[in-house]
Amino acid sequence: MIRIYPFIFILLWSSAFITTKPIVDNSDPFSALAFRFFFVALGFYAFSFYSKQTIIVNQKNLIESVLSGVLFHGFYLGGVFYSISIGMPTGIAALIVTLQPILTNALSGPILGEKVTNKQWTGVLLGFTGAVLVLGLDIGSNIPILGLLATIVALISITASTIWQKKLSNNLPLSVSNFYQAIGGCLFHIFAIILISKPYINFTDTFLIAMSHQIFLVSFGAFTILMFLIKNNSASKTVSIFFLIPTTSAFMAWLFLNEKLTTLDIIGFLLTTIGVYIATRD
Repeated sequence: MIRIYPFIFILLWSSAFITTKPIVDNSDPFSALAFRFFFVALGFYAFSFYSKQTIIVNQKNLIESVLSGVLFHGFYLGGVFYSISIGMPTGIAALIVTLQPILTNALSGPILGEKVTNKQWTGVLLGFTGAVLVLGLDIGSNIPILGLLATIVALISITASTIWQKKLSNNLPLSVSNFYQAIGGCLFHIFAIILISKPYINFTDTFLIAMSHQIFLVSFGAFTILMFLIKNNSASKTVSIFFLIPTTSAFMAWLFLNEKLTTLDIIGFLLTTIGVYIATRD
């Protein structure tokens, strides 16, 4: 059963890129994310209470979990949502974030003491090449500079969050850890609203459907699986599966949004799949 978790994660996480656009079309990014993580925190609290897991933790574990949430749910998702809200193409944003495994591989050695083999590096570079072919870099498009900077911040944040999460010494139950991470993300976006945003949400049917998808399938489903994988695998191997996300997102956009999928895209998908296999197999 555990072997199928990465594939479930890929499908759920990739689908989040498809539902981000309708969310930011009906709200400012920070209000949407504050709304999302308020209910995510509530859900994990309810689950912890139901499963009789105490949410009373020591100060060290509390700070570690909240900071992890600030990095992942705050800077990472905030950067992605903000960039898309001001015109960054979803595919380009996904591709930039896909650089994460390269940064993680470079840093997991000196920080975590993990050995990253030449085979893993080969898989990572092959996977990135495939991702570039799938999404392409449309140099002629009008990419907003602030959007580009926000996506780079998101890339750095998700890399730091992955390494930070692997380095944490606490052994909190996933639901308790996710509860405090969601609180960290919610507080981050509330402060962002106060400092830089004009909050609004149009509760259209489209917004509610897309938001429900991101709360239940992405935050409750995909994120919990990701935390489980990070805890039980090396950081470098875990993030190598991220190379499948932009290609899967591109396929979903073709399937559900009627976006074009070329022969070059298909070749890139195959290269990415091979690269991920090489980087993650024992």
